[in-house]
Amino acid sequence: MTKANPWSTPMPDEQFDIMRDIIAAPSPVGLESAMTLGVLQPYFDSFMPSNWEMHQFVGNAGVVWDSHPGEDDRFSVMLVGHADKIRMQVRKIGSDGKIYVNSDSFLPCTLIGHEVTVFSENPEEPGAYRSLKGGTIEAMGAIHFSDPAQRTGDKGIRPNSLYLDLQIHGDNKADQIKRLGLKPGDPILLDRPIKRGFSPDTFYGAYLDNGLGCFVTAEVARLVAEAGDTKNIRVLYAVASHEEIGRFGSRVLAGEMAPDVLIAIDVNHDYVAAPGIGDRNMQPLEMGKGFTLTTGAIVSEQLNARIKKAAISEGIPMQIDVSGRDTGTDGMASVLASVDSAATSIGFPTRNMHTISESGHTGDVLAAIHVLKSALLAMDQEEDLHHAFRTSHPRLDQTETLSHQGFAKLDKKKGK
Repeated sequence: MTKANPWSTPMPDEQFDIMRDIIAAPSPVGLESAMTLGVLQPYFDSFMPSNWEMHQFVGNAGVVWDSHPGEDDRFSVMLVGHADKIRMQVRKIGSDGKIYVNSDSFLPCTLIGHEVTVFSENPEEPGAYRSLKGGTIEAMGAIHFSDPAQRTGDKGIRPNSLYLDLQIHGDNKADQIKRLGLKPGDPILLDRPIKRGFSPDTFYGAYLDNGLGCFVTAEVARLVAEAGDTKNIRVLYAVASHEEIGRFGSRVLAGEMAPDVLIAIDVNHDYVAAPGIGDRNMQPLEMGKGFTLTTGAIVSEQLNARIKKAAISEGIPMQIDVSGRDTGTDGMASVLASVDSAATSIGFPTRNMHTISESGHTGDVLAAIHVLKSALLAMDQEEDLHHAFRTSHPRLDQTETLSHQGFAKLDKKKGK
């Protein structure tokens, strides 16, 4: 009996639990070490070869696991996920006990009523943090108090009307809150770890963006290590900070490590299921149809060709994404850091991005993991990758001319 491909079978519970724990790590922008050091470091320690090394940085909580530390002349490939999550922040403590917040990259209307966790620095011990649960994000209080236009849907919720409700009551409400040590700038995260979804091989919850990219990076590292590690190429398994506010963390990692190849791993959109955008004629990316591979922007087509060959050889489903000037991911890290790297971006279609109910398909995630493993091991077999990447840029002045008669030749090659 033929063994089923791992990307076409349900994700095992043990692997799903690792994915859930990585995604659930409380790592808002600028405070990412709960994921990088609290979850990912112990996981890497459980499988990585003794010669690997973890690099840390002064200005951010990003990390890089290095398969061949110190070997700067060796051809290097960096995989990059990002640990930081979009967050709300305390903006103002009102005299009525309302804690007004900003909505960051969330649509205000998606936040109402959701449970959150507040993280606050201890005012008596700077650098030590406490967490507070039991609050929800509100804006109107009740439909009875809303503007009539809000009831009909003609008017939305303003970002500056959002507040954290801790159910404070009694006298001196604002003073009660201040005694808790809450202050402007305290980050707030949605509280919903991922669960398996109703439909087969689906899952949903908060912060797939981008715990998923970090999970894929870690799983590729594990599979490559289990396969005996790379012999010729140096692989840098990176988890960056500050992506959600301008991709500032990954460009630091690229600037410090100067990889020859950089592959970003980040969530993408299920455009087929996205409501109300049919007239935009977006590329038909869809959950359950495989990983996505970006083309356009600064993407290296010869790097993409290697990933496509790996997908074809392994029978891994793939979808092509299209970008213009910018990939919108950490795939831009090297060029933004003025580092010469062949770069691309890999992802997986998700729905409801930047909400508490982001959803995805485990098959797409597994497809990304296995195509990256296959591509890395294939590149490890190539001779002189430095020379190959410098001299093998596609030449459109050396194309094969295709005419209508050419279809017969193509059909003949395919055996039709």
